[in-house]
Amino acid sequence: MNDLGALGFSEEQADLMEAASRFCREKSPMEKVRKLIETEEGYDASVWNEIADLGWLGIAIPEDYDGVGLSIAEVAPVMEAMGRSMLATPFFSTTLAAQALLAGGTEAQKKALLPEIVGGVPATLALAEANGEWDLTKIEARATADGDTLRLNGAKRFVADAAAARYVIASVIAENAPALVIIDAKEIPESALRRETIIDETKRACELTLDGVIVPKAALFDPAKSREAFERIDLVANLLASAEMAGACAACIDYTIEYLTTRKQFGRTIGSYQALKHPTVDAYVEYEQARSHVYAAAHSFSDQGAGEIAVRMAKAQSLKALSYAADRSIQFHGGFGFTYDCDAQLYRRRAAFHASQFGDETWQRQRLAELLF
Repeated sequence: MNDLGALGFSEEQADLMEAASRFCREKSPMEKVRKLIETEEGYDASVWNEIADLGWLGIAIPEDYDGVGLSIAEVAPVMEAMGRSMLATPFFSTTLAAQALLAGGTEAQKKALLPEIVGGVPATLALAEANGEWDLTKIEARATADGDTLRLNGAKRFVADAAAARYVIASVIAENAPALVIIDAKEIPESALRRETIIDETKRACELTLDGVIVPKAALFDPAKSREAFERIDLVANLLASAEMAGACAACIDYTIEYLTTRKQFGRTIGSYQALKHPTVDAYVEYEQARSHVYAAAHSFSDQGAGEIAVRMAKAQSLKALSYAADRSIQFHGGFGFTYDCDAQLYRRRAAFHASQFGDETWQRQRLAELLF
């Protein structure tokens, strides 16, 4: 491992990395990952309960709400370990929902929901729409006041872990402004959820139709904090996605090297050929850069301006690193690499999925240009 101390790799992060790596290796061997792909739920509920018992859902939640009281920086190593083992759970979506609550929820909402989330109640965000916008404030769904209630209409796409979530936080236009509203899953008709086919089959997502859903006005986030909440969601999502991709990239490189050092052709292991050696080294260099960017972003996350720059650099580099490592792995595995049984395609699908969520590499670089010049 490279020296991350200069980047702010804390003792807490090191401890969490060690514990999470050990847990994920044990709970998510590749054969189990593939078995879960075939299930409707997509994850092991008993593993999810263990994660809650370990306190990982409360890492970045203040102690006032039954959390551990650390920061989002300490979530990054857990996410990296999960990415390395392709561990499938609603951890990403639930953590993101909790951070949205912390940034924009009312005090009553935080006191009611955050302890439940810490205890293992899954939650998620419903943000994406058919327009494909990565600007989270460009919303078509609406919330219309009707007495003490809000009538919702519109549709959301790629709602992660929607079938498992007890709470869904949806973006809407309320009183002509972008807003967020909490929906109890009990208020969502079963017919309103339609499972989507997404490229990363280790994940689950649904289309959510909001038409006819009614929530109390108290379910609306604090309007004065809407901008802060959307900004927080965007940056947390990209940081955690970057950490997950860095972990997946390391696993992909390990998978490739194992093949290169065992497969023989013309009496030699194929890893001895420079045409395969050099791209593998390039992939490792890209990975090290991505991982360094991830922890630099985690360290500076709360710094005004610098934090956003670091997160966007991390997302762009992590996408580049994982895409390249997976592409090379597919090619190096020859004909087998293009089959469904080759694990390299799982890593390539993971990169493609994250490129579709919260901004691809080009989008991140465009935002960086706006921040730097």
